[in-house]
Amino acid sequence: MKLKLFSTTESNGQKPKKSKLREWVDAAVFALVVSTVVRGLIFSAFAIPSGSMEGSLLTGDHLFVSKLNYGARMPITPISIPFLEAKIFDGSVSTYWDGIKLPYYRLPGFSSIKRQDVVVFNYPPEIDRPVDMRSHYIKRCQALPGDVLKIVDGQVFVNGKAAPNAPKAQTSYMVNTDGREINPQLIHDLKIELLGQIADNQFVMIIPPDGLAAFKACTNVVSVKPIIEPKGQYDETVYPHDPRFKWNNDNFGPLMIPKQGHTIPLNDSTLTLYGSAINNYEHQTITRNGDHTLINGQKADHYTFKQNYFWMMGDNRHNSADSRSWGFVPEDHIVGKAMLTWLSIDSTETTLKKIRWNRMLRPIH
Repeated sequence: MKLKLFSTTESNGQKPKKSKLREWVDAAVFALVVSTVVRGLIFSAFAIPSGSMEGSLLTGDHLFVSKLNYGARMPITPISIPFLEAKIFDGSVSTYWDGIKLPYYRLPGFSSIKRQDVVVFNYPPEIDRPVDMRSHYIKRCQALPGDVLKIVDGQVFVNGKAAPNAPKAQTSYMVNTDGREINPQLIHDLKIELLGQIADNQFVMIIPPDGLAAFKACTNVVSVKPIIEPKGQYDETVYPHDPRFKWNNDNFGPLMIPKQGHTIPLNDSTLTLYGSAINNYEHQTITRNGDHTLINGQKADHYTFKQNYFWMMGDNRHNSADSRSWGFVPEDHIVGKAMLTWLSIDSTETTLKKIRWNRMLRPIH
């Protein structure tokens, strides 16, 4: 028996009208695809959760981050739930599956990373996760591949020249008073952060530069002095976490930032400085056999880096976990350039004052 084939087109040549439910489903799928492409290739929105970049960026700032400037990074872990963090429910549940991993590839960008750019990147120490599933951090780029960085009494030097300080960069101060209480409303209004109290009349505070003069003018404030960790004082929390390098947050280096194609000799010093990067980010296994160094089981007296690295630091220098804590940021961890503050919410204010209107649509420098 011959079967008659029915066309999906009505006799008048028009397609059947979609149901309302089908229209909603199609619209939702289209919106999901477009938003995923935009978020993956063009820009993403991020919120500032901590004070490490204050006062350049404030806790509660919501940012647009361009992925076009440095070139969009293609997904390394392609199977994940979009628009969710890699870990949810206090880190107990993963929103991705790492059974499939793709090689690192980045589309051409408008420019390369420049010193003083404010950059979003994946947090390098989370080596138990795929690169693109690591937490997002935001810092200012202080040094590029091949640069030599040094910090002297809190001032960053790159290739022997003092690096510009962010106009609203913050640091900590030792404050001595005459014993009278400092007005809490003044502390709030000047956005001062109290880090600790040493004695009845001695405090450690982070004071924004805009309010420093007004704070010093208070009649009960005797002295305000910047806190600088002295040269040669070893801080075990500072990279490379080895007493042979007596470095701290304010006096650090000199340190060469690895560059793709740059070759270093392998000895005790270079292995201390660069061994973790070679192991964790270049995925080469380094071992020692007596006086010899082995890379992937083969004797080696030098190593050539396979990718570029960067040095990132927060503008709030004494309240920032950054490259001084964990070292270099590999190129494949770079997400994008912070471009614009589109919304800013101050959780410490009352309902009517929560939105910082003066920071709306503000370019990031």
